[in-house]
Amino acid sequence: MGSIWGENLKISLFGESHGSGIGVVLDGLPAGIALDEAQIAAFMARRAPGRASHTTARREADVPEILSGYYQGRTTGTPLAAIIRNTDTRSADYAELLEKPRPGHADLTGAIRYGGAQDPRGGGHFSGRLTAPLTFAGAVASQILAERGIRIAAHLYEVAGIRDLPFDAVTASTAQIDQLQSREFPVLNPELETSMVAAIMTAKEKLDSVGGIVECIVRGLPAGLGDPMFGGVEPRFASLLFAIPAVKGVEFGSGFAAARSYGSENNDSPQFVDGQIRTRTNNSGGADGGITSGMPLLCRVAFKPTASIGREQDTVNLRTCQNERLVIHGRHDPSIVVRAVPVVEAAAAIASLDLLIGDRSVY
Repeated sequence: MGSIWGENLKISLFGESHGSGIGVVLDGLPAGIALDEAQIAAFMARRAPGRASHTTARREADVPEILSGYYQGRTTGTPLAAIIRNTDTRSADYAELLEKPRPGHADLTGAIRYGGAQDPRGGGHFSGRLTAPLTFAGAVASQILAERGIRIAAHLYEVAGIRDLPFDAVTASTAQIDQLQSREFPVLNPELETSMVAAIMTAKEKLDSVGGIVECIVRGLPAGLGDPMFGGVEPRFASLLFAIPAVKGVEFGSGFAAARSYGSENNDSPQFVDGQIRTRTNNSGGADGGITSGMPLLCRVAFKPTASIGREQDTVNLRTCQNERLVIHGRHDPSIVVRAVPVVEAAAAIASLDLLIGDRSVY
């Protein structure tokens, strides 16, 4: 059941990186929702591989084929299923990986878990390729949320130690969100694009990789969504965000910086603004006690450097039980964080819609 997520909106991912296709089933979508397929395609194109020199050379069209749950341009209320065909695979690059697991990948843990029966090509079901159908699901969710005035945006907060401007956590400026929608390279300060890309390309030239942080904001979530303890907003968001391959950290609001603050500095003081309760600051990131406060929901997601690098590395041979050296072949991103921006948005959209559907005053 590890590839199924959700309480009110359930999503199930299927397929492998080098199989015939990958896909998703969404169960729990409201009926009668009109979907803009052009918007979905544009959303997915932001994640698609092979579009720039600082991403993988693998090229996939990533065109989703909707199989069910969609009739005459609207959702039917039954499970919405979509498949994305894999068209640009080079499985020969992965021939030796059943015996020699790649450092930093799920090759070894997958072999232990599944006894060697797993598909090793391109990482199989563990691959970042599975974020394509996740992004499709998020694109659908984003359209439903937009109808209710809920907007989601993310940007490269940090790459290789180079940091972008942060979101305004209190106002969730629509100007900032609009700017990001119009930029091919997702940063709030466009002057940083050159240095960020240069850092990524330097790592690529060294046969290495770099990580980074994506910051995401959700504007317009009503107050009162979520539940205490395990059903809280943060646990739900985090469980989906951590499912994105290479994610190693998630924080909300002031996050880990709160541990270095005084309570008087970190507390968000409520006040009436135009008849509504708002807070002067938003260090909680839009939720307290697992329930939305009505302030923007803000989170940051840390991605480790791409595990597949061109440098020779140490590994083991599972057949001979000897220590060996390994050179990884194939086509890989020198930094996956650039293409991860829409994936984080997608995860935030799915989690937000799951919360919203659970609110019986809305659905």
